[in-house]
Amino acid sequence: MQETVRALVDLTPVLGELGERFTAAGHEVHLVGGSVRDALLAAGAGGSRPGDLDLTTSARPEETLAVLAGWAGSTWNTGIAFGTVGAEVRGERLEITTYRADRYDRESRNPEVAWGDSLVDDLARRDFTVNAMAVSLGPDRTVTDPFGGLGDLLARRLRTPGLATDSFADDPLRMLRAVRFVAQLDLTPVPEVVEAMTELAPELARITAERVQHEFSRTLLNPAPRAALELFVATGLADVVLPELSALRMEIDEHHQHKDVYTHSLTVLDQAIALELADPQAPSPHLVLRLAALLHDIGKPATRRHEPRGRVSFHHHEVVGAKLVRKRLLALKYPKEVVEQVSRLTFLHLRFHGYGSGEWTDSAVRRYVTDAGDLLARLHKLVRSDSTTRNKRRAAMLSATYDSLETRIAELSEAEDLARVRPDLDGNRIMELLEISPGPDVGLAWRFLKELRLERGPLDPDTAESELLTWWRSR
Repeated sequence: MQETVRALVDLTPVLGELGERFTAAGHEVHLVGGSVRDALLAAGAGGSRPGDLDLTTSARPEETLAVLAGWAGSTWNTGIAFGTVGAEVRGERLEITTYRADRYDRESRNPEVAWGDSLVDDLARRDFTVNAMAVSLGPDRTVTDPFGGLGDLLARRLRTPGLATDSFADDPLRMLRAVRFVAQLDLTPVPEVVEAMTELAPELARITAERVQHEFSRTLLNPAPRAALELFVATGLADVVLPELSALRMEIDEHHQHKDVYTHSLTVLDQAIALELADPQAPSPHLVLRLAALLHDIGKPATRRHEPRGRVSFHHHEVVGAKLVRKRLLALKYPKEVVEQVSRLTFLHLRFHGYGSGEWTDSAVRRYVTDAGDLLARLHKLVRSDSTTRNKRRAAMLSATYDSLETRIAELSEAEDLARVRPDLDGNRIMELLEISPGPDVGLAWRFLKELRLERGPLDPDTAESELLTWWRSR
């Protein structure tokens, strides 16, 4: 390990120079936390320089600033109240934090900041053992791993340096970080960690919605988040921040069989990610598609009805689901654009099935494309991912039917501008023709013409004017 880390640290010359400056000033400085963890993981994958450069030092913040003076290209002190000084040196961004010996009031996650004098004590207060390793930037490049973080990393094991209950009670956000590390690092939490998460899940209510949303999104944007989401639900964390996901685990009795909606939703997410990664034209990872894949069926618990002969229905679950998505994502402080896009995909995800397996009319194609708007490519992926049937014949039929829809869209797009379907007359011509002033009637006429455009395609001006006048007189 020692030689591996030395080699990786030496790939970043700035670190060696930083170590020399701190040593000359009589201070210790160490590469620490995720920087060391990621460097070790990179070594296992063939080796590369560390990514984020997080450091810890015996120097107090004002002493750190003095060491950096005249060497760093720039420094910033937005985190100085917590002992962190930021610096940029030849394109490398550094965050250097004084040893900490914080205490928590366990009413919020904000610690009572206190400087420490021991590297080991500083490492002991970190969230997990894999983040509690340090590499000295002094001449000897000493590795400090007092809690067995390397062994845990090699064994893909997630543990806390001390008691998990103490760690999570101090900062409940660490439970969501545990979920993220399952997805990001392919780690498996030890039983003590799972038990503590389950016991202390209600404490997550102390954490602001913004921080919860940030961690949840980071989890979802990993290449394979399913195991992490299963932990999120199984420990009760989802009950606190995303109860609609937990609610998908509906009981399935022997008389009223229906697909396991929870498992189905996770499978849809898996399939959406696979389609996303296979599409070189699509941005990846994409938060909107992944949220929609996970949450598209959250309207089902509220709409479940037992029908004759053991059937189960979920009529209008896409309508209810779109409203639930909007409400929950707003509560989690997602940007309004994300909220509206995920809600719209949820609302539209069944539209394809409503047309059956017959030939799509031009009108149906126009409405599908217009309603999807700039979400059309993601709607394609969501609808295709929503097919989780094990019946190979049915799966092939659904895929072929959607292929035919995409072909129809492409064909009609060559003849018409489907990306921007608008009335054949503008507002000025509407007012002139109907002899009206700006007001609600103009909007009504505009919507009539758009519906006509969707139904019949582009019209020449004379036809559009005739149809408008006929409609106007009929009112």
